[in-house]
Amino acid sequence: MVNSENYNKVSVPDRLMSVRGLSKSFDHGGARIDVLKGINLDLDAGETLAVVGASGIGKSTLLHILGALDRPDSGTFLFQGDDVFLFDHARLAQFRNGYVGFVFQFHHLLPEFSALENAMMPALIKGMSKQKAREVAEEILVRVGLKDRLYFRVGKLSGGEHQRVALARALVLKPVILLADEPTGNLDRKNSEHVHDLFLELNHEFRVTLIVVTHNMELASHMSRSATIVDGQLVETG
Repeated sequence: MVNSENYNKVSVPDRLMSVRGLSKSFDHGGARIDVLKGINLDLDAGETLAVVGASGIGKSTLLHILGALDRPDSGTFLFQGDDVFLFDHARLAQFRNGYVGFVFQFHHLLPEFSALENAMMPALIKGMSKQKAREVAEEILVRVGLKDRLYFRVGKLSGGEHQRVALARALVLKPVILLADEPTGNLDRKNSEHVHDLFLELNHEFRVTLIVVTHNMELASHMSRSATIVDGQLVETG
């Protein structure tokens, strides 16, 4: 059962999540567009999955549903045996904040705040003391290579450093699932490779289950599994 207070004490089972019959449609100018049509997916703790393919096939929609940022029209999403979309509003927020980390292409960082202040945000929202939030945020920022950038305003950092701050913020509460939407989409080759390496290292260190939506086939090739969406169905490609 999901309980953020017990997060660091529970033993995560191998079958971490199981999705069955996940469907999602949107209304576009009065026309119904079926994006996901009965997605099925099982992931074990520590697995890595890349979801690849052309824009508009539903990759980001799937990621948002798995992160409980959006709801499906139908289907079930079991996390540690509990159906996430049967949670009430408070418990759903607890699931998102305590168990899921998000990394987006456009970061959504606060440029007027420092790297440390940005990374502390999830811990402060959870109710952690400012001192403890600072300690855990500093630890993860050092781990992602930003020891000398802790007090730099985000607006003064490079694109690659932005993504490292975003990754640190996503990991500050030690999530079980890390979701990344085009994490290298705005980076040059060198910074993309650094971010690739970080994702893989942190996956091994923390045994975090990683799901990445990407056009970057080099990044996808390093994931333990890859899939695409064909006519609304998830099709494994490797």
